[in-house]
Amino acid sequence: MQAVWYNKFGPAKDVLEVGEYQTPQPERGDVKVRVYASGVNPSDTKKRLGANPALLNNGSVIPNSDGSGEIVALGEGVENRTIGERVWIYNAQFGRQEGTSAQYVCVPSNQAVWMPDNASYETGAMMGIPAMTAHRCVCADGAVNGHTLLVTGGAGRVGYYAIQWAKYFGATVIATGSNSKSIEHCKQAGADLVVGHPSEAMVNEILDFTRGRKVDRVVDGDFGVNLPSVLDVLKTSGVIATYSSMTDMTPAIPFVRMMFMDITIRMVLVYAMPEDAKQQALKDITKVLAGGNFDHRVAETFPLKQSVKAHDEIERGDNYGSVIITIN
Repeated sequence: MQAVWYNKFGPAKDVLEVGEYQTPQPERGDVKVRVYASGVNPSDTKKRLGANPALLNNGSVIPNSDGSGEIVALGEGVENRTIGERVWIYNAQFGRQEGTSAQYVCVPSNQAVWMPDNASYETGAMMGIPAMTAHRCVCADGAVNGHTLLVTGGAGRVGYYAIQWAKYFGATVIATGSNSKSIEHCKQAGADLVVGHPSEAMVNEILDFTRGRKVDRVVDGDFGVNLPSVLDVLKTSGVIATYSSMTDMTPAIPFVRMMFMDITIRMVLVYAMPEDAKQQALKDITKVLAGGNFDHRVAETFPLKQSVKAHDEIERGDNYGSVIITIN
């Protein structure tokens, strides 16, 4: 099969190889999927750069955890699945060497999720890390119907879905955007109010909108840098669900202030989601895909042979939407 892989860490142009690779065969409980779209996420590029030094101990890695395609073979013991079934895939390269950046991938049957005909393969390749992370951030601490949520960085891949999930479940959503284009994307996702950030006026704009009532929860995309302003608008006993702190990876926290606010800090990582949370996310994603409820953004698509460009696009970080590798 055609695939992209690496057997050393480093920049994409130096380590990614494209060519013929041994086609995998499904083990017990697995399905074999013909991949048509592979989603590239920051966790994939970080792994390639060496974030997990032990990753290559068991050999070369085919990157990317998210993807979509069609089931072409069933492993022993797999029931209630169909050859030809359209699926989207999550966590393909978590705990194993071979991800979705190839014509074929084998994954446990429950990680290949039925996909309705109205959903494109490109859309399916966004449902793993972006959509599931956002779902966990919004839903982990109970129903949000009637609540007010702040989504920082609402124009990002996760933030954009977080706005849509929160609106879908009945919340009022305030989002932040760093420039005019980001603000427009937040509005497109359905935010009720979008404020510029960073901005000295941010706190006052939010409290003016809520008539002085502080927000119930925050979905945060850059914990360390956003924390001071987030604490100014979060209610006592509120929740911050955060999935990244890229600007400051070792943030200092005002412990006493946060303790007296009785707040909950929830760290979210799709790879570590509890099984019941995963199953609920899969059910809800199936509903919104079938209903055509959400907007799904593709920033760029690249053919498999241009995977270096796809990885570079993610690392640039100035795109709006997902970066997808299409596989013929």
